[in-house]
Amino acid sequence: MQKKPITNKILWIFAVGQFGWSLLSGIISTWLVHLYTGNVSEGATNGIFSRFITQAPLLASLTLFGLITAVGRIFDAVTDPLIASWSDRSNFKGGRRIPFMKASAIPFAFITAGVFFIPTTASEGLNNTLMFVLLMLFYLFMTIYCTPYNALIAELGDTQQHRINVSTYISFTYIAGFSIATFMPNLAGMLEGAAGGQEGGIRLAIGIMCAVAAVAMLIPSFLIKERQYIDSKPVKTPAFKSLLATFKDGQFRRFVYSDVIYFFAVTLFQTGLADFETNLMGISSDKTFLLTVLMTVVSLSLYPVVNRLAPRAGKKKMIIIGFFIYAGVFLITTLSNAATVGSVHIFGIIVAVVAGIPMAILGILPQACVADVSELSTLRTGEDRSGMFFAARTFAMKLGQALSMLVYTSITVAKLTSDGEKYVEQSQYRTVAAVAAVTCLAGALLFFLYKEKNILSEIVSLRQKKASEEKAE
Repeated sequence: MQKKPITNKILWIFAVGQFGWSLLSGIISTWLVHLYTGNVSEGATNGIFSRFITQAPLLASLTLFGLITAVGRIFDAVTDPLIASWSDRSNFKGGRRIPFMKASAIPFAFITAGVFFIPTTASEGLNNTLMFVLLMLFYLFMTIYCTPYNALIAELGDTQQHRINVSTYISFTYIAGFSIATFMPNLAGMLEGAAGGQEGGIRLAIGIMCAVAAVAMLIPSFLIKERQYIDSKPVKTPAFKSLLATFKDGQFRRFVYSDVIYFFAVTLFQTGLADFETNLMGISSDKTFLLTVLMTVVSLSLYPVVNRLAPRAGKKKMIIIGFFIYAGVFLITTLSNAATVGSVHIFGIIVAVVAGIPMAILGILPQACVADVSELSTLRTGEDRSGMFFAARTFAMKLGQALSMLVYTSITVAKLTSDGEKYVEQSQYRTVAAVAAVTCLAGALLFFLYKEKNILSEIVSLRQKKASEEKAE
């Protein structure tokens, strides 16, 4: 049966799902550590829930969150390929991807809210256990939604232009979701009266955001009829054999090495952003959202430029440039202080403006690279294992995020004053930013090994060969 043509309208509907899951991810990456650890001061949000969980290192210098994320990566090492293989091998009436998205959207949102609602008993040990279970479930349902979702990037990106377009659209909605997540303290402030105080306002704000995210994730699940647009066939390769085949692809390995480093560095930045702004730059927590808005506006204004330049300049060159600029942003953060001109925070403005550039580049182009490698594998083998390729990338993302959480919480372990008060020194936050700068430079150097021209030329050659064979038949 002739499939319906894929249009930009369909790609935009698809991108709404990215807004949903990036909002949930942004809530966890931006506010989990900020709310549950750090310096507590009257009226501020930093460390407001810290009394509920253990703050002291549990093993060597590893904190509770460091240990949870380390165990979480082992958990992901099993679940990511299993979900990817399940999706690749499925043959549901609704398609190989959409049924997973429908089933996981609401639990994913509910568990994200639960991270901030549930670990609040009188027992610190019970709260630690609840936090562990909830974060494991968060990672699980993130995998169940995101792995099939990301596989659709390659399948809906049936041409190079569609591939760059869909990567642009989901980058737009990703930034929108992350930006809305940073608005949480502002929304919480508006809701304090109705929620009975600051803590109630925070929880109500997070609950509302999670509900919005659930609706956004369900929109593509119900509006895109996968079978009408994609002629997908279940693969027969078992899960871990498929995973091994994915990592045997030399080009994919080169991409993943730098991708892990990218997610490590950028998650360090995202996790510490609120702390950098409040502790290093002297910006009050209710104004940090304004800098995120500025960063978002700069990034979005560059999307058309990235979209048009990528086919001409090449994705590889632009990604390397993005790495170097991000390294510069992290270095500026390391050197930042509370300097102001009037009411304008100088370093905050500089970081927000400059960070918008790599956010545009690295938000769009890496997904298109994975789609390229996935298509080349499909043309070579005759099996469409898009789910496994994007699962491997999702695992790289989570590995980078986990390592960053481990490093961030270890570097910023609270110290005690002579009066028993907890505090984190500015030098600890500067060390985090310096680590992010160095690793970003390493990511740029590793990406020089990726051979984009070879991949694209072989895709064109194999497509022509396939078209000739089909015509001959």
